Amino acid sequence: MNEIIFDFLKKVNHKPKPFEYYTTPELWCDSYISRQMLAVHINDDVDLASRKKEFIDQSASWIAQRFNVSNGCKMCDFGCGPGLYTNRFARYGANVTGIDFSNTSIRYAKEQAEKDGLQIEYILHDYLTFETDESFDLITMIYCDFCVLNPHQRKLLLNKFHNLLGAEGKLLLDVSSHVQYNSKQESCICESSDNNGFWSSDPYYAFHNHFKYAQEHLLLDKFTIIEKTRVRENYNWLQCYDVEQITKELSDSGLKVIEHYSDVAGAPYSDAADEIAIVAEKQQ
Repeated sequence: MNEIIFDFLKKVNHKPKPFEYYTTPELWCDSYISRQMLAVHINDDVDLASRKKEFIDQSASWIAQRFNVSNGCKMCDFGCGPGLYTNRFARYGANVTGIDFSNTSIRYAKEQAEKDGLQIEYILHDYLTFETDESFDLITMIYCDFCVLNPHQRKLLLNKFHNLLGAEGKLLLDVSSHVQYNSKQESCICESSDNNGFWSSDPYYAFHNHFKYAQEHLLLDKFTIIEKTRVRENYNWLQCYDVEQITKELSDSGLKVIEHYSDVAGAPYSDAADEIAIVAEKQQ
């Protein structure tokens, strides 16, 4: 029995290869967990699935001014979630499209748009495989969503952005910085829930391993959820960058970085910031 327990704990604490597993759809599309994620999204008191309302208001206002988000501006928000940004952009008069593969989030976003009398096109789709003949004046991808993708997925998405941007179109995205990477330590903790916890309505134990990959400047939150009848694993990756790295990655897909900030509210760039916000356009 001791050997079985030991082998299981060894598996729980196993450090996978960089981007060895991809479980993001399971996190956002599971009917129970997606409701938990939505609750965190719309909680104005925490900076988890999305940032606090005060920052989002400030950020949306800066984006509207910087990119002339008004009548006639055609924009697309990749990973729009429950519409926290798209709703605000539509209020500025933009022609807004939001894409997300969480049915729970899209349903909530549509309900809010209808309630507020806003015309927003919401598309339930995996943005990695999204295709359209339309082009956009502004494409946004906010709250470091780009960082959860592996190198192949990021390349695919950047090529897509290049194809979808209009001639004068701009791309705004934010990424985690090396400062955030350096602030983390490897660790393992265990939690439990008797019922209606984050991971399941049934009782469970959950191990949370935090791993670092020095060569790649990559972080991983690995969750092992143990219920009476099943064991699940969830892998949340976070690629961290410096300005030179993210600039090169965009350049390899024909995108030129023209500005960078410390956040998507336009704070001046600082190499002490946890994040880097990038403005890019097509290379001439």
